[in-house]
Order: sequence, then structure tokens, then C-alpha cells
Amino acid sequence: MLSYEDALTTLLEAARPPAGGETLDLTAARGRVLAVPVRAGVAVPPADNSAMDGYAIRCADLAEGTPLPVSQRVPAGALPEPLRPGSAARIFTGAPVPPGADAVVMQERCEALDGAVRVNHAARPGDNIRRAGEDIAAGSELIAAGTRLASAHLGLLASVGVARVEVFARLRVAVFFTGDELVTPGAPLAPGQIYNSNRYVLRGLLDELGCEVTDLGIVRDGLAETRAALRRAAGGHDLVLTCGGVSVGEEDHVKTAVLAEGALDSWRIAIRPGKPLAFGRVGDTPFIGLPGNPVSSYVTFQMLARAYIRRCQGECDALPRALVARADFDWPRAAPVREFLRVRRNAAGGLDLFPHQGSGVLSACAWADGLVSNPPGQTIAAGDLVHYIPTGGPACL
Repeated sequence: MLSYEDALTTLLEAARPPAGGETLDLTAARGRVLAVPVRAGVAVPPADNSAMDGYAIRCADLAEGTPLPVSQRVPAGALPEPLRPGSAARIFTGAPVPPGADAVVMQERCEALDGAVRVNHAARPGDNIRRAGEDIAAGSELIAAGTRLASAHLGLLASVGVARVEVFARLRVAVFFTGDELVTPGAPLAPGQIYNSNRYVLRGLLDELGCEVTDLGIVRDGLAETRAALRRAAGGHDLVLTCGGVSVGEEDHVKTAVLAEGALDSWRIAIRPGKPLAFGRVGDTPFIGLPGNPVSSYVTFQMLARAYIRRCQGECDALPRALVARADFDWPRAAPVREFLRVRRNAAGGLDLFPHQGSGVLSACAWADGLVSNPPGQTIAAGDLVHYIPTGGPACL
């Protein structure tokens, strides 16, 4: 079987960002991937400013208990005059520091008098002054190409006056789900049928990534039907993603259909759950076939397909991020393959294990906020440090 690392490397090496892009207002750019780097046209802050409400002074003018006359008042947005020697300026948070002042003393350490102030603090040069360009230097690279824009990025761009950004085009993904046993929720179940839960899991995961999704629904088991669905899916899309039909059973037609319509690498990957995965192309359109088992489909998407899609969207940092965390559970059964255990962070800072780790237990995925990546042959005892990969939705992108 192919190792998880080799399968991930192969997928990422094959990923190509979509051709072209678009320019968007900042209000529409959250979650999109920056196509060109952005440089700061101005410094932030643009001038030395006060970090506190208080008084701007010259440290050399301070003498024990001697009041300083207040020569000016400087609110935020004002243009101050140079500070006269032997005086203080009343100043407010964010206001420009008057030329000549070298410190700001917070008002709690000062005693306001009639037209003067007594400073009850041994101030030092630089106290409570935010220097020009301390956050962002003019001309510096603000955000690199390949960055997925979060809300804080948008605020950062706005802080230097950027109103529009160039982003990669949205990835167009066509999906369908195979199996005569599948029924859409809302319809009655006949004996032997199940509701198609994979559709809603995968659609949600693709929506979180900002993909433009075309849902072709359920495709019945049959080679002709599957080939026709693949051709429809390939037209005008950047990726075809299917769920089910990639194993070795007589009713698993996806592999045969992809081979007839393009090319296929079908892998048995040394992971649990999620062993079968198919990767290839339909015509010239890349193809990924996930297993039909709900938990296997979820895990292979999170640990393999997600990274491929993120790289295809132009994102540089596409790999799943593993954090070191403490296991508050025992896992005494070492497996010959890499296991992805469904876990959730607890109030003590450790990880709890869902009690049922079977590959058909979708409730484990709904309960969990991440996966423990457990290497082959490895047991886990409570207190061990493990690799935890958050999977809890958009906040974990």
C-alpha cells in the first residue's frame, strides 16, 4: 500500500492553480486566495502617536514635583505644534506626538492642576509612543501571494489604503455520488436503502473552501451511467470529485469509467479509515474519487483532497497543520497503518477520544473537532503527546 505521505506528495505535485483571476473589493475578498503580493503604500502608523490618554512631555523637563504648564491639547486627527520647552501637551490615544516631545505619561500617573500638570512618574524617552512604521513600513510586502484572506488580512489591507485585491478564480468542482442504495433525505426509505449523507458533508466542506460547486446528485450503479456522468462533470470544471465506486466490487464502476474516459491512478493507501482513493483525469479535467463509506470519505477529504484543492486554489500553505497536544485517552491497539482518530479538545487542554472509532460511525465526525494522526505501529497512553489536526470548519483553514 502507498504511504499517506507519498499519496499527499503526489497529489500536491499534480495540483495547478486555476488560470486567470479577478479583482475584488475587500468586502468580497474574505476566504479568497491572493494572486499577487500586496505592498504597503504608506507606513502604519503614519506618524509617531500616543498609545495612551495622558500628557506628552520632554523627559529632560521633569523635576520632582514641579508642575508643567499645559501648552496645547492634541486629540486624534489633530496636527500638533512643536512642544515648547518646559511645558506639556494634553494628548489622547492615537493622536500625533508633538515634535520635540519624547514620552507620553498616562493620565493616571499625572495630577491635573489649573492650566498645568504634575507628573508623578519617572518617565523615560519612548514611553507610550507608537513609532511611525512600527507596525508596517512603507514599501514592505504586506501579504504574500498564495495567502487565503481572513478578516484580519482585510483589515490590514484597509489600514494601508488598499481597496481592491487580485485573487485567483474560484475553483469549479463538479460532484456526484454513486450507488443504487442511496436516497435523498426527505424521501421514504425502501428496504436496503440508506440516505445520502456524503452529499451534505462534502458540499459543506467544499463550500468552506470557497469552491464553485456543481452537484450532479446520485448516479445509479452502471458503467454507461457513470461514464455519462463523468463527461458531464468534466465539462467546464477544474475538478471532478466523486464519492463511492472506487473499491474492487463488481458494482464499483467509477474506476472502470474513469479509465474509459481518461486516465487513473487507483491507490490503496496505508491509512485507517479511508484506504481506497482514486486520482486521475476525465479528459483533461483532474479527478478524485473518494470512498463511499461516510467516515472514510470524510477523512480522505480532510487529509488528502483538501490539501490538493487548496493548492489548486493557489494557496501556498496547503498542508494539514498538526499541533502537539496531550492525549487524555488510551489507544492500546497498534495498527500496521497510519490511523486518524476522531478526537475533541477538552477544558483541561487535552484531547478526548470518541468511544466508537468505526469507519461507519459518522456521529464521531460530527462530535470531533479534529483528528489525531497516529503513525503505524504506535500505541497511545494517557499523557502522551500526539499530533492533533484541527478539522473544525472555516476557523481551521
